[in-house]
Amino acid sequence: MHPGFAIGLVFLGCTSNVVFLELLARDFPGCGNIVTFGQFLFIALEGLIFQAHFLTKPRAIPLRNYFTMVSMFFVVSVVNNYALNFNIPMPLHMIFRSGSLIASMVLGIIILKKRYTVAKYISIALVSLGIFICTFMSAKQVSSRTSASDDDGYYLFIQWLIGIAMLTFALFMSARMGLFQETLYKRYGKHPKEALFYNHFLPLPAFLLFASDIYNHGVLFSQSKQMEIALLGVTLPIMWFYLVMNVLTQYVCIRGVFILTTECTSLTVTLVVTLRKFISLIFSIVYFKNPFTFWHWFGTLVVFIGTLTYAEVWKRFMPPFHSKRKEH
Repeated sequence: MHPGFAIGLVFLGCTSNVVFLELLARDFPGCGNIVTFGQFLFIALEGLIFQAHFLTKPRAIPLRNYFTMVSMFFVVSVVNNYALNFNIPMPLHMIFRSGSLIASMVLGIIILKKRYTVAKYISIALVSLGIFICTFMSAKQVSSRTSASDDDGYYLFIQWLIGIAMLTFALFMSARMGLFQETLYKRYGKHPKEALFYNHFLPLPAFLLFASDIYNHGVLFSQSKQMEIALLGVTLPIMWFYLVMNVLTQYVCIRGVFILTTECTSLTVTLVVTLRKFISLIFSIVYFKNPFTFWHWFGTLVVFIGTLTYAEVWKRFMPPFHSKRKEH
C-alpha cells in the first residue's frame, strides 16, 4: 500500500478524531467513559470478525501476557479520556500526551538499564521544559479565576491538579505498557493486528464498572439537539452523531498508524504524528477559541523541537561533517 495513503488516513482520522472528542467534551466533560467504551466496542467487533475469525484463529502470543498488557492499556485509555472531566483544556491535553518520550526514556533507564546519547537527553530536556511552560501557564489561568473568597475557583484549581496527576499517571503507565509490549515482540515476534484486537476485546467486561455512568451519558446524549443527516435521510441526537464519528475516526486513525509503521521508517512515522498533533492543536485553538498565550505557543514550539530532535530529524537536513574530497 502506498505510504501516501497511510499518511492521509493518519491526518484525516487522528485530526478529526480530536475535533469530535472536543465537541463531545465541550458539552459533556465527563463523557470519557462512554467515548472509551464506544471506541473499544467498535474496534473489538471489527477485530473479532476480520482478525480473530470469531476466536478460531490461533494466537501467536499467550493469553496470560495479553491480560497484563490489556490491563495497562485499559487503564491508560480510561484515565486519559476521563481527565477531561477535571478542568483540563484540550490543547494542554494534547501537549501533555506528547511527553510520552520522557516517560519512555525514564522507565527505559530504570527498568531496562538503557543508555542514551547526549542528543537524546537534550531532546527530552526540551520536551520537559515545553510541557512545564504550558502546564505552568495553564495553572496561572486557572488560579487567576481563584480568590480567597471564591470557593468555585478554588474547586476548579483542585480539579485541575487532579487532572494533571491523572495525565502524568497515564503517561508513565503507557510507557510501561510500551516496554512490556517490546519484550513480548522480542520473544514472540511482532503481531500488531492481534495485539490491537485483544487490547480492545478483553477489557470489555471491565466497562461494567462504569455501566451507570455510560447509561446516564447515553440518556443525556439522547436528549441533545436533533440533527438531520441528508445523505441517509435520518435524524438523530447530535451528541450521538459526534460519538459515532469519534469512534469511526479513531478506527481510521489506528489503521493509518498501523499501515504507516509497516510501510515507512520510524523517522517518517514520528514526523507524520508530530505534524498531525501540531495541526490538531492549531485547529483546537482557532476553531474552539481555546485560550492560548505567547508562552503557550513558546512551550508548544519547544516540545515539538524536542520531539524532532529525538527523532534525529535535523541530521537529514545537515551535510556530513566529513566528506571525501572529489578527485580531479
